[in-house]
Amino acid sequence: MIDTHVHFWNFDPVRDSWINEDMMAIRKDFSPKNLSRVFSDLQITGCIAVQANQSEEENHFLLNLAEQNELIKGIVGWVDLLDANLEDRLTYWSNFKTIKGWRHILQAENTEFILNKKFIAGVQLLKKYNYTYDLLCYHNQLETIIQMVDQIPDQPFVLDHCGKPDVKSQDLKLWTENIKLLASNTNVHCKVSGLLAEADWKNWKEIELFNCFDSIFEYFGTERVMYGSDWPVMLISRPYPDWFNLVNKYAERFSEAEQKLIFTDNAKAFYSL
Repeated sequence: MIDTHVHFWNFDPVRDSWINEDMMAIRKDFSPKNLSRVFSDLQITGCIAVQANQSEEENHFLLNLAEQNELIKGIVGWVDLLDANLEDRLTYWSNFKTIKGWRHILQAENTEFILNKKFIAGVQLLKKYNYTYDLLCYHNQLETIIQMVDQIPDQPFVLDHCGKPDVKSQDLKLWTENIKLLASNTNVHCKVSGLLAEADWKNWKEIELFNCFDSIFEYFGTERVMYGSDWPVMLISRPYPDWFNLVNKYAERFSEAEQKLIFTDNAKAFYSL
């Protein structure tokens, strides 16, 4: 099984200022050795390491970790998609086969940035190098994300964390409508990951998360959904096995072949593992 969404970092209180005082559980270093035991217990054989810092130094940091740890099967890095020399940078990074795709933290950007023609042209260039693109946004940005994706119909995308629905309030109507629209683009996939951070961290209910899963699987289908954890961010709410067991419980309604798609095969195909 593959976890398609984990992060590693050497905690820096300035660089990682988004990890605030309410997140004491993750205000420290996290490396693959922190995951190896739990992965072994749950029979998870590998992961995709996703950028947490927007710099090319992050790519080298993750590549070094991957060289030392067989758990890391692929990397989603960061590159400046507005760089006038983007093609040169992609040519350089294409020498590192562990890098499978790229991500920019769009949840921190406005509509003008996301729909900037130069940014869209940058994402369009990724297909030439067989790179994927991870979409990280809040639920209230999905309409803009749909406009962006509609302009790049042949680029493989994956939506991180189900588009961050408001699990806590359960106000899911507009999110569901936009998930339906986004999923109508057959080049877009979705990770069931990261929802614990959007819930009431200590008091969420299973049904609140399953309500979100219902829409994701209805519109993306088991052939375009892949399992992810968003470890270690998810530790602000629960230990890793709690999230894995929750997704596993929901997936019991699907056939063995469909479960294999969700937990293994979709990730292997999407990220060319």
